[in-house]
Amino acid sequence: MSRIRVLVVDDSVVVRRIVTEALRADPEIEVIGSAPNGRLALARVDQLNPDVITMDIEMPEMDGLSALRELRKTRPRLPVIMFSTLTERAASATLDALALGANDYVTKPTALGSPEAVTRMLQEQLVPKVKALAARPRARHGAVGPTIASIRPGNVALQRLRAIPGQVQVLTIGVSTGGPNALALLIPTLPATLPVPVLIVQHMPPLFTRLLAERLNAASAIRVKEATAGEPIVAGTAYIAPGDWHMEVVREGGAPRVSLHQGPPENSCRPAADVLFRSVAAAYGAGALGAVLTGMGKDGLRGAETIVEAGGRILAQDEATSVVWGMPGFVAQANLAEEVLPLSEIGPAIMRRIRPAPAARERMCL
Repeated sequence: MSRIRVLVVDDSVVVRRIVTEALRADPEIEVIGSAPNGRLALARVDQLNPDVITMDIEMPEMDGLSALRELRKTRPRLPVIMFSTLTERAASATLDALALGANDYVTKPTALGSPEAVTRMLQEQLVPKVKALAARPRARHGAVGPTIASIRPGNVALQRLRAIPGQVQVLTIGVSTGGPNALALLIPTLPATLPVPVLIVQHMPPLFTRLLAERLNAASAIRVKEATAGEPIVAGTAYIAPGDWHMEVVREGGAPRVSLHQGPPENSCRPAADVLFRSVAAAYGAGALGAVLTGMGKDGLRGAETIVEAGGRILAQDEATSVVWGMPGFVAQANLAEEVLPLSEIGPAIMRRIRPAPAARERMCL
């Protein structure tokens, strides 16, 4: 397969050089050009036909948001990774970019010191995202996750499907790349009368998770908030793990509460879905319902196993509607998901399990 062709867009000469060097160090990636602003970037897209674009947000003449808006008119599926700083303004602009069709983002390495540390950070964070996003339009050969054709019902899945479903007491969600848009479509489908709490791990840095919660809260019937340590977990509220903190459920006097800690990252993530899912399985047992949505890597796989072993159930997003079919793909391949569904069908599937039809409720009472 030919190398992944990347266009680097940033108004800083230094940033363009560092990003280019980090990408070129990988033999699977070729940097085919660069641009100092959005206007020139749009012209070079037509000239160079890249596979992926890295795009700064704040640039002269035409900023990243304006360039992205124009790009999506003619190239709706060309992967774009935004570059953002860890400021409230930049975090808000990044969420705007994701809503406009950006596929992912990387925070700028502004406080790492040496050029070597910056390059290492870019190779660890940017390069895998370039490869994952380029794999979707280029090929379906398992580079990011399993293919739908590889999924077969396994013993665990068949046992769960045959079992009489228990009463759902909590919904927990793990999501990463493509997650803000996925959550923006899913969470507003949940009714204000939702009789269970929702616990969410979205792989994002500090500040970003608070702004994401505020946006989802404004668009949803249920309450959505960034979780705080020690607060009670109540029905009809969605709690998003804050960036750089693992979130768990603990029971104090029988009542569930939020626990936050900065234990070691799992799957290179903090917060990690596995950490949350394990605690949900321990706290709610067969009352746990999990959903694993679009994202890179395997976070959520071990936690989903724990939920199923405790008698709970798992749903997974399908490949066609995932930005990257890594997290849900590995869960599906492990036969842990009762259903592998398009994003638009996950909300109704959740509600069918939380509020089963009358005949199903009668069977549960037998």
